[in-house]
Amino acid sequence: MHVKSLKVFCDVVGQRSFSRAADENGISQSGASQVVHQLEERLGVKLIDRSKRPLVPTAEGELYYQGCRQLVQRYYALEEDVRTFHKELAGQVTIASIYSVGLSHMNACVQEFLGKHPKANVRLQYHHPDTVVQLVETDQVDFGLVSYPKASKSIKVDMWREEPMFLVCAPGCELADRETVWLDELDSRRMVGFDTRLQIRREIDFVLSSAGADVQVVMEFDNIETIKRAIEIDAGFGLLPIDTVTRELETGSLVAVPIEGAPLSRPLGIVTRQGKELGKTARRFIQLLHEKAESSEANASESEVKPVAASFGEEEAANANSDLENGVSART
Repeated sequence: MHVKSLKVFCDVVGQRSFSRAADENGISQSGASQVVHQLEERLGVKLIDRSKRPLVPTAEGELYYQGCRQLVQRYYALEEDVRTFHKELAGQVTIASIYSVGLSHMNACVQEFLGKHPKANVRLQYHHPDTVVQLVETDQVDFGLVSYPKASKSIKVDMWREEPMFLVCAPGCELADRETVWLDELDSRRMVGFDTRLQIRREIDFVLSSAGADVQVVMEFDNIETIKRAIEIDAGFGLLPIDTVTRELETGSLVAVPIEGAPLSRPLGIVTRQGKELGKTARRFIQLLHEKAESSEANASESEVKPVAASFGEEEAANANSDLENGVSART
């Protein structure tokens, strides 16, 4: 039995579709169906329930899938290791990321990675957090990048970095000239917030409530880019990771004000499917992500920076992160 046949079967189960599995493996839909049929004849059992949409594996098919998935992953990871033992890295890594992480971090990481490994292939997708986790669980990507990651029976979490969060407002806002701001000072003020279904919104609500700040949420969005556009027209302030507003701070369309009191940050994590055997290219890319994060933290901790309530460039934004990463004194 060829490993390729097992991979086609795993892709059919993982993607719940013959057509998508066929596209993934460069064969026709009928070819993918024939591969599964041949496996069923060999085993003497039905592996896929074709009467349901989307497709689902039978009990026997699920058992076979769990075993084959690990075999296929280990085989291709081993094959890549052997093929590149004395050569340049030339494999492929497929990554699913939430939008804000991709826009603020991934472009630079991908460029640096391809600069070091020009023969490698990086496939990057941007999705809603729930979709990122789903793609990881169904083996459609090597790993995912999400905020507030949660481990589960099917998901393994590797913490990546902590992004300090600042109060972000328009230059004309009365808070724009402040050096710092306390959370309780935000009581009754207008805020542009995240969608209530997102974990970051629940975390922000909890912090504000603990500080006694009852804000007026005037708009809600499920992505940072739209939130920034609303803040730019002075619809209200926002609480955002500093790394996501670097471009706006450079152009002066937004202002970032450090928050006094307990540090507020957004945790980012690398999520993989439990038991998944990553190939050499994927492992190297994750290594680069950690190196970049460690370098950023080291640069921030080396500089002692006073809080600023004006727009600043990328270097200043990185330095300002140290106030929140290292903690701030209690209010007196």
